[in-house]
Amino acid sequence: MGGLMSYFSGLFGTRERRILILGLDGAGKTTILYKLQVGEVVTTIPTIGFNVETVNHKNLKFQVWDLGGQTSIRPYWRCYYSNTDAIIYVVDSVDKDRIGISKQELASMLAEEELKNAVIVIFANKQDIEGAMSPGDVTKALGLSSLKHTYQVFKTSAIKGTGLEEAMEWLTTQLTQQK
Repeated sequence: MGGLMSYFSGLFGTRERRILILGLDGAGKTTILYKLQVGEVVTTIPTIGFNVETVNHKNLKFQVWDLGGQTSIRPYWRCYYSNTDAIIYVVDSVDKDRIGISKQELASMLAEEELKNAVIVIFANKQDIEGAMSPGDVTKALGLSSLKHTYQVFKTSAIKGTGLEEAMEWLTTQLTQQK
C-alpha cells in the first residue's frame, strides 16, 4: 500500500518538506530565507523567536523555519527538530572568532535522535566579504569529515544570491531521492 501511495504522491506532487535554517546570530539566515522566497534582499533585524515561510523550488514546496541564533535562543532549537527533513546551517565565513562555537552548536544539534535522517546543507556565507574562510576552511573548522549525515558545503553570499540556487538544487535532489 505504501508503494502505491508514494507512486500517486509522485504523480500529484510531493508533500511539503520541513527545513530549519540554523546558525549563530548574524550569519545571514533571515536574509537567505527571504532571498529564497521573494528573490531579493529584505532589510532584516535580529530574529527573536522564528520566521516561517513557504519556499517553492522545482516541484517541491518547503516549509522553512528560520530560528534566531542568539545564545539565549539556541537551547530552544530542539523544540523544532521533530519531522525535519533538512537543515540549512549558515556559517558567517568572516567570523573566525566564533567558528568554534558554531562547530559546537552544529555537533550538539546533529547528536539529536530527531535529526538523524536530516540532510544537512552548510552555507559558507558572506563569501563576498574580503577575508572570508573558504568552504574548505569552513569544512575543516566545523569538523564535517566525521559527520554521518548526508551533507554538502556551498560557497554563498546572501546579499548577492551567489550559491543559493546551486544549494537548493542539491537539496531538492537529495530530498527527492530520500524515501
